[in-house]
Amino acid sequence: MRGPHNIWRLIRTGATLERAGAMNVVLDAFEAPVSVRIVARILAKPFEFLGYRGDPSMAPATRALTALGPAYIKFGQILSTRPDVVGDELAEQLRILQDQLPPFPVEIAKAEVARELGVEVDEVFSEFSEPIAAASIAQVHKARLAETGQEVAVKVLRPGVERAFRKDIDAFYLGASMVEIFAPGARRLKPMDVIRHFDGVVRGELDLRLECSAASEFAANTKDDEGFQLPAIVWPYSGRRVMTLGWADGLPLGDNAALDAAGHDRRVLGERVLTLFLNHALRDGFFHADMHQGNLKVAANGDIIAYDFGIMGHIDLYTRRVYAEILYGFIRKDYHRVAEVHFEAGYVPADQDVDEFARALRAVGEPIFGMDASRISMAKLLAYLFEVTERFGMETRTELILLQRTMVVVEGVARSLDPRINIWDVASPVVSDYIKKSIGPRAVLSDLALTAKVLTRFGPRLPRLVEAALVAQSQEAPRPSRRSSLVPAVLGALAGGALVALAFLAF
Repeated sequence: MRGPHNIWRLIRTGATLERAGAMNVVLDAFEAPVSVRIVARILAKPFEFLGYRGDPSMAPATRALTALGPAYIKFGQILSTRPDVVGDELAEQLRILQDQLPPFPVEIAKAEVARELGVEVDEVFSEFSEPIAAASIAQVHKARLAETGQEVAVKVLRPGVERAFRKDIDAFYLGASMVEIFAPGARRLKPMDVIRHFDGVVRGELDLRLECSAASEFAANTKDDEGFQLPAIVWPYSGRRVMTLGWADGLPLGDNAALDAAGHDRRVLGERVLTLFLNHALRDGFFHADMHQGNLKVAANGDIIAYDFGIMGHIDLYTRRVYAEILYGFIRKDYHRVAEVHFEAGYVPADQDVDEFARALRAVGEPIFGMDASRISMAKLLAYLFEVTERFGMETRTELILLQRTMVVVEGVARSLDPRINIWDVASPVVSDYIKKSIGPRAVLSDLALTAKVLTRFGPRLPRLVEAALVAQSQEAPRPSRRSSLVPAVLGALAGGALVALAFLAF
């Protein structure tokens, strides 16, 4: 589908922002320089009449993003969690994008459920409410199972949402390719890879069977987490476009007035959100990657309830250790070690100077420590971080995009609960505990045992593998050096045998 028609889509994006009166709002929120403002107006103003009109009853930015479609709404949801970046006024305007978008009629929802489940809605549900929440991809209805009387939430995809997302993603691909062509300096950010990653995430979110599976895995990982709840999936009444799960009673995490009236300690809730995310990311390597206020509730007992598992993040064990070492280094103000970890992991090109990079990281970290979080300008901090990555030629790590984005969202949620919260103070015990368990003598022994366990599977094949290696070397190597070439092969076989023996001792 990618082609010239997407240029039209990008033009209409700018035109819609202009027509809705959102262009200046967005530029002001990001403190755009005069040159950027002039270019934006020159490119958008002549095409204002081409922009989507949107809902005049909405605030300008919300009106524009809603009119542009689900992918743009997703972007707005992220910004709504960062009042420190876009300002309180714009963040408040965008908050309704989380779960208060215009719904589609309940009759259409029932028809979608009947089509997906292959039965009439009245046969399965004795009650089926009007929409109680509507977001960019789906909306939710409260219902009651006819067979058991259990209260449930029924999530239904918006009709035609798959096609709408494909159109948006298509335009994003064109925008990314234009950036790579006309802004060579931005290629290190890998805009095409970033869009591919976003594309993959969205495709997964559009199949509710995958969301059910993710919710089930997440529940198994977190069943012992104190102060955390997940609604159970009702598998018989879930499918590709419909998901049924237990009803979660609680207050919206974004309603500070209601939380205060109920007697909840918002400082404790903010710390808990951060702690839970770090535990899930570091301990499990599997985390909720869409943790904005619209997907979180607070139960009467103070537990945090999470739902909407369409976007989940996964990071492997090695990346978790790298991420933990970076955080731990910042917490200890060991900027040289933070710099070394970046080089060891290949995040910074080897031809750069590690000491210079450490000094640049110090300039990022020092303003954070010992300062009230409410006094930190996150917009300026992010801008400086961008300058550092550009200066040292750091490329975008697509495997970390979801982790970094979620970290930004979660911090924003925590700070909306308690503006004085400091992420480093909260992170310190979690990261320190993970470091002790994953980096050190115990971790080395655990890694060796895991390696040995894998090698035991190849035990019966080791003699043939060694024999094949010896034959191959004897055919390739010159005759005088044949004996010496057997040494590494024999040592390899002995090492393999030793690891197999270690496996039996360990297990």
